[in-house]
Amino acid sequence: MNFELTKEQTMIRDMVRDFAQNEVAPHARFVDESGQFPIDTFKKMGELGMLGIPFPEEYGGSGGDTISYALAVEEIGRACGSTGLSYAAAVSLGASPLYYFGTEKQKQEHLIPLASGKSLGAFGLTEPNAGSDAGGTRTKAIVEDDEYVINGEKCWITNAGYSRTVIVTAVTGKDDRGKNIISAIIVPTGLPGFTINSNYEKMGLKGSNTSELILEDVRVPKENLLGDPEKGFKQFLYTLDGGRISIAALSVGIAQGAFDAALKYAKERKQFGQSISNFQAIQFKLADMAMEIELARNMYLKSAWLKDNNKPFTKESAFAKLFASKTAMHVCDEAIQIHGGYGYMREYEVERMLRDAKLMEIGEGTSEIQRLVIARQLGCGDKTETVRAQSVTN
Repeated sequence: MNFELTKEQTMIRDMVRDFAQNEVAPHARFVDESGQFPIDTFKKMGELGMLGIPFPEEYGGSGGDTISYALAVEEIGRACGSTGLSYAAAVSLGASPLYYFGTEKQKQEHLIPLASGKSLGAFGLTEPNAGSDAGGTRTKAIVEDDEYVINGEKCWITNAGYSRTVIVTAVTGKDDRGKNIISAIIVPTGLPGFTINSNYEKMGLKGSNTSELILEDVRVPKENLLGDPEKGFKQFLYTLDGGRISIAALSVGIAQGAFDAALKYAKERKQFGQSISNFQAIQFKLADMAMEIELARNMYLKSAWLKDNNKPFTKESAFAKLFASKTAMHVCDEAIQIHGGYGYMREYEVERMLRDAKLMEIGEGTSEIQRLVIARQLGCGDKTETVRAQSVTN
């Protein structure tokens, strides 16, 4: 495994970095304070091909890979956590399932608009009573004639308020052992009975759209079933594994942004007649922060490399997500400490980064769930029961 970036990967990272610093970072504070979704930013991202980085050109993508996409997530997250989360969800949760499991017709109809930036994608898995136990899904889809009739409720769904379609998970029957068969279904958002509410008041990531979905006798054609109806659960577990790479990369981006601010402040802030960066206590903090960020970055790059090379990456993506989210919280906390009282003020923005970082330990499976996934991958406990507990707060 070679961690040296290719010319193409470096070019994409540098392009996204320039865009993030010039187009995203200047609006980050406004996005947080106003809670307004940065729709104009996403239109520009679509024009640059950023929403289709890991998809082939034939489907409106840029022909890149997972590493390139993860690097892009880091750079956007470094500038604005809200924008980074919606970007990550649009690609890894909204578009990727269509690419991996969709029919050619579904890709032409639904993936191309997402990859080309004409719409955003959303993935409706989490429910009020089915968070970490995703296998406890209560939303049901019953076949009537040539249609699915869907009833249920989803919560904390990123981008749904700006999406043309949402991939919704629902119970569609029972298997030979009497367990629920959970399938994924493509649901256009404008259908009768489909209500989307975006009224959550959040601690952080305020500019990222988060919605509640209510489906009351929503009817979609049977051809909107995504992938194998018998393997719907395994399909979205694969989706979550990929999504965890995204969250790891986003965590690293938020941490890097906080580190950059702390280092700059430490060099400029004078106390006792010298810059506080000359004090060993501050130097040790910065050294530890830089080390943790680099380790977390290497972890998400490794899991992305494994995915690109069609190798198992469930354990490694859980490693990356768990460690990177913890790193983000620690680095942001230390950045505030280095700023002292100023760090507690909105003007210096590191407090925003700490608020944004907290969801990294919850979304795409809590830290506790990541440890459970890792333990089962190591051969501890019953894997068949573990797959029921792969949370996503999307």
